[in-house]
Amino acid sequence: MTSRAPAGDRGFGLLLVITGAAGLLASWVITLDEFKLLENPAFVPGCSLNPVVSCGSVMKSDQASVFGFPNPMLGLVAYAVVICVGMSLLAGARFPGWYWLLFEAGCLFGIGFVSWLQFESLYRIDALCLWCCLAWIATILIFWYATALIVRAGFLPAPGRLKRFFGEFGWVLPQLHLGVIGMLVLTRWWDFWTS
Repeated sequence: MTSRAPAGDRGFGLLLVITGAAGLLASWVITLDEFKLLENPAFVPGCSLNPVVSCGSVMKSDQASVFGFPNPMLGLVAYAVVICVGMSLLAGARFPGWYWLLFEAGCLFGIGFVSWLQFESLYRIDALCLWCCLAWIATILIFWYATALIVRAGFLPAPGRLKRFFGEFGWVLPQLHLGVIGMLVLTRWWDFWTS
């Protein structure tokens, strides 16, 4: 397979830069707060607003350091890579299929990890971190739009209908995904939101 992703996909490049920057900002703020929390266990992050929106509760959980270091440190690297790929596309770069498949593998890991963190936050930790929510949104958009590009370009085998769907309606799946997460958050704390 010698085809390359279209260089004209600058809109996708811009999306990667914006979502990567949003994820990087969220990761940076959470990392700084994690260090402050290590220095002073009584530290209350600025985004701890109430019992539900409580970044401190999330940061103090076991899930906040799955790999032995704060999760947002992983985000600092991953979102920086996303920004670099986006900037390269804006500059007119064209990457081979294997490159996009590796990028998609990273996106697949990211969406899987974020989905697990969403479940843990909603149903185990019982709290939300607003900065984490920003990273969730960024990751969801990156995953679905990268998948759409890769399917349309033919790097992943797919029937023609699926390619046409991603070509015309590629925006539907990320919006649906975000809508489902929004509904889960709304219904999880319905009594709190409506009281």
